[in-house]
Amino acid sequence: MITIQKYNEVEPDFFKGRPFDGDDKVVTSVLEEVQKRGDAALRLYGNKFDVAVPAQFEIPQEELKAAAEKLRMEKRDIYDAIVYSHDLALKFAKLQRKSFKDFEEELEPGIITGQKTIPVETAGCYVPAGRFPLVSTVIMTVTPAVAAGVKNVIMCTPPRVHPDDKIAAGKTGAGVPGKAFVGGKPYADEGIMAAAYICGVNHLYAVGGSQAIGAMTYGTDSIPRVDVIVGPGNKFVQEAKKAVFGQVGIDFIAGPTEVMIIADTSADPAWVAADLLAQAEHDVVAQPILVTADEDFAHKVSAEIEAQLETLTTKATARASIDNCGKIILVEKLEDAIEVANRKAPEHLELAMEDGKLRDKIEKNVFNYGSLFIGHYAAEVYGDYAAGLNHTLPTSTSARYTGGLSVRMFLKTVTTLRVKAGKVGTVKSGAAAGYLGDSEGLAGHARAARLRIGK
Repeated sequence: MITIQKYNEVEPDFFKGRPFDGDDKVVTSVLEEVQKRGDAALRLYGNKFDVAVPAQFEIPQEELKAAAEKLRMEKRDIYDAIVYSHDLALKFAKLQRKSFKDFEEELEPGIITGQKTIPVETAGCYVPAGRFPLVSTVIMTVTPAVAAGVKNVIMCTPPRVHPDDKIAAGKTGAGVPGKAFVGGKPYADEGIMAAAYICGVNHLYAVGGSQAIGAMTYGTDSIPRVDVIVGPGNKFVQEAKKAVFGQVGIDFIAGPTEVMIIADTSADPAWVAADLLAQAEHDVVAQPILVTADEDFAHKVSAEIEAQLETLTTKATARASIDNCGKIILVEKLEDAIEVANRKAPEHLELAMEDGKLRDKIEKNVFNYGSLFIGHYAAEVYGDYAAGLNHTLPTSTSARYTGGLSVRMFLKTVTTLRVKAGKVGTVKSGAAAGYLGDSEGLAGHARAARLRIGK
């Protein structure tokens, strides 16, 4: 059962970042081998960790197109949902792209400064495919890269046994964890392949785990070196992303997912409970949190959670999350939830409140969150799947210093300078540069500036 606590009784550790580290020794070894041996290392670790090691890693575009067509014919509702979600995500990402303006401005006579926003050349997206292949993550990682103008968007995702190879795999008992089927055709989860085609992935590789991160970082004979790597993954994937940061850009290290709901008594306890459980079913260490000023409402939500758990197919995972990580925090007045949210910096923050002055006040004063969902109908699940927003968001208090994945991740903001001879600003800046060079003992700097102003 979910814990109900008064705010002044909540443990200080609740407001600290939660560790999400993998075995750095294992990851370091994998990355070193991939850097040294390239494709051979991918095959080595594919044998060890995956269900298949294809003869070639890249899945042909015609396979992606076929997967999309199969989904359209057999599961039209899902196909249409992916298309709709992608359309909204692309619209939103293009609006973000427009917000990055190039400019040139003359700060002083003769000193003309500028800014340019340039997309990276190659982006790498990682999409997990464990218990729940994350089809929506294809949309959320690929779409902003495309909107940013990235020329080459590649993706890595864990391999599957190709349908043409299933009979051969079955004869030897291969194609299962611990006994990979080797040498077949490259293949992946069909939903992920279909989404990759819909979203415009240039190249999709059937490679998973930390070895995929290494391949995109260093490049191999099959997989190109990328400029940035984005996307979620297990603790080994996250540890690998942390290790390669600096050699490539990364979005951030994603820890266990979390939601905080600030609710008044106008909220429906069943809706709030459903939103908490939607987060809880992600992982046994997912963190569902409710903040309210009404104790009776808190108990109603707790009862709803218990009732809804009974019919949830993901009950085992959600139950562990609710019991071990879930929390209902009671505040004296709902305005106090502002402090709770800003201290916690949750990944998702819902304001399950009626429109009015109090909700407006809370909305204006919360500032640490990955994404904000305002009002009873703005369920976090909308943001997860089909509202244009990106669901790749900062966790574990990192919303204190960063936002979620956006086109910004795939853009470089660079600066330019033009200087006109003989202008007032040119002379003043040259003189100032000379004096500053002197003050730092850098005579060459000072000389380079003074030569341009004849001194």
